[in-house]
Amino acid sequence: MLYSLLYIWVKLHALLPMRVLYVLADFLYIIIYRVLRYRLKVVRRNLAASFPEKSEQERRAIERGFYHHFADYIVETLKLAHISLEELQRRAYVQNPEVVDRLMDAGHPCCLLLMGHYGNWEWYSGSTTRFADAVMYQIYRPLNNKAVDKLFIWLRTKFGSRVISKYETGREVVRLQRNKVRSVVIFLADQTPSRQNLHYWTSFLNQDTAILTGAERLARKLDTPVIFLDVQMLRRGYYTVELQLLSESPKETPENWITEEYARRMERSILRNPAGWLWTHKRWKYTRTDAITHEHKG
Repeated sequence: MLYSLLYIWVKLHALLPMRVLYVLADFLYIIIYRVLRYRLKVVRRNLAASFPEKSEQERRAIERGFYHHFADYIVETLKLAHISLEELQRRAYVQNPEVVDRLMDAGHPCCLLLMGHYGNWEWYSGSTTRFADAVMYQIYRPLNNKAVDKLFIWLRTKFGSRVISKYETGREVVRLQRNKVRSVVIFLADQTPSRQNLHYWTSFLNQDTAILTGAERLARKLDTPVIFLDVQMLRRGYYTVELQLLSESPKETPENWITEEYARRMERSILRNPAGWLWTHKRWKYTRTDAITHEHKG
């Protein structure tokens, strides 16, 4: 019943034109930022640690820009329930999908795409028609609320994409590769690793940061090409992404090179326009001490 109510509510809002939804987003910005102050302490702590060279006034400007974008992200995601494929691909424009097509024509049936919580990641991972004869798979973390989880799966698969639970990633990607299924698998690789997966550390946004290595480990095991999605925010409601090939033969790269290269490119994307990243995320909740402690307990 809860899912049905959510479905109807989302559908009704999605019927509204984008210009009306952005008016709603302006009100939502006030509610989230000014009234509820949603995760404001987390955002300010993250910004202060990431940009110590900036003044308080400059960080506040990024903060306001982020909450404006966050409100836009919410209404844009709702719009997935009632938007044409043509409009979606016009607003979330992939500049060079031929990068994937070329790799598949060269004998690589599966490609791994690495991106972050930047711009509107839901708009990029929702369409399976961007690449010739290839199915798009999204790695996702199941939500605790079953109704909300079901709703997001519906939104994410509306245009033919499919989802893979993070707990089944390795098995499913191996299956796609072995069965030579023409597929692209998207990893949101800027998430915080779990305590037991604090394996690789680097400097990211001025902080000592643990980076997920699962995508690289799969790529090296299967020798599957890895591509970085460099997202840019052009203006309200319009994004572009450039596919940047990190490695066509991951087995030939040094260990952790792909992970490090992803971190550097993701960092450059964020620094280009910091307001577009998900600053509410508790990205730096673990330290190297936590990793050492876990190893000793293990």
